[in-house]
Amino acid sequence: MEENNNQQVKVPTMAEMAAAGEQPEVLFWVGCAGAFDDRYVKVTRDFVKILTKAGIKFAVLGKEESCTGDPARRAGNEFLFQMQAMNNIQILNGYNVKKIVTACPHCYNTFKNEYTELGGNYEVLHHSDFLQKLINEGKIKFNGGDFKGKTITYHDSCYLGRGNDIYEQPREILESLDANLMEMKRSRSRGLCCGAGGAQMFKDAEKGDKEVNVERTEEALGLSPDIIATACPFCMTMMTDGVKHFNKESEVKVLDLAELVAQASNL
Repeated sequence: MEENNNQQVKVPTMAEMAAAGEQPEVLFWVGCAGAFDDRYVKVTRDFVKILTKAGIKFAVLGKEESCTGDPARRAGNEFLFQMQAMNNIQILNGYNVKKIVTACPHCYNTFKNEYTELGGNYEVLHHSDFLQKLINEGKIKFNGGDFKGKTITYHDSCYLGRGNDIYEQPREILESLDANLMEMKRSRSRGLCCGAGGAQMFKDAEKGDKEVNVERTEEALGLSPDIIATACPFCMTMMTDGVKHFNKESEVKVLDLAELVAQASNL
């Protein structure tokens, strides 16, 4: 993995660790967006830097990783979902994986709640939960001042919030940044979807008066934030497009929790 400063960060694969007779503490499931989407690759890099700085023994599947099957199931192709899921479970169980962390709420939800019925039983953590644990344990320290005086609003991912009741961990991370955290009118269990969930990301919008992401972004911009914080690659794409729709990209940044933590830690 190549960093912006041209330094190489070596990320071991499960195959390499197995060949060396080692077992990582956690498997980092990168996800399709984290591997292939140019914008979210930056989140992957920052999360890797955080894991490395915190001294976490981790590995990735590399070329052995494939889609969890979430979009296929949401789109109604149960056969394809089960094919993808069984292939992943076979690989994960072959490496005796016990603990998985991922930055994608869709991957998180699928591993945690849907793979169990097919024989995939793992401890699954979303990166917001994992990051908060690292902060609480003192493994990640902030130098302070990076976000002081900045206004941040957090957009709840449907699959994190209503799907898995993860509301407080992301907010605790943001509060630890010493920023001004402001809530949108629709937040937590009443949060408005970004418009990408349920495989909507991959189809044309249906006829209507306004795009969902435009509606949501408008609500966020009403708080005059410096940063819209997200914890999902789909949400990041939709909120970024919404900010561009209002020509506010020079004023308002859409950043993932991992990017905020990395910046506050001077990584």
